[in-house]
Amino acid sequence: MKILDANMIIRLFVYDNSESAFETIRLIDNYPVLLLPEVAAEIVFVMTKFYKLDRKAVASALLELLTLENVKTNCGNVLKSGIQFYQETSLDFVDCLLCAYHTEENYEICTFDKKLQKLIARQDEK
Repeated sequence: MKILDANMIIRLFVYDNSESAFETIRLIDNYPVLLLPEVAAEIVFVMTKFYKLDRKAVASALLELLTLENVKTNCGNVLKSGIQFYQETSLDFVDCLLCAYHTEENYEICTFDKKLQKLIARQDEK
């Protein structure tokens, strides 16, 4: 299993260096690769803050990446759910991951963040 760093995936998403993008594609096509939540968080930060991309576009790109056969995660559905929460809300990505850990793994999230508390409560009502 190979772990891709954020910069490899960012090169693929922004396609500003074709050689690097092709190397990322080659790895994904030929090996099982792991997308860690920490790496996804860095991708979200760089893509929205540095490249000024819309959060929904970044979330869609990450979700599409997770559909590839060789792309795996180490946290079950937590990462996918966190990305979906990020796409649907205005919360920071890490808060969305925390809510996903609550909904997917039944972890109790202790926070003073009112927006996160509301999102968790809405998920509990479902």
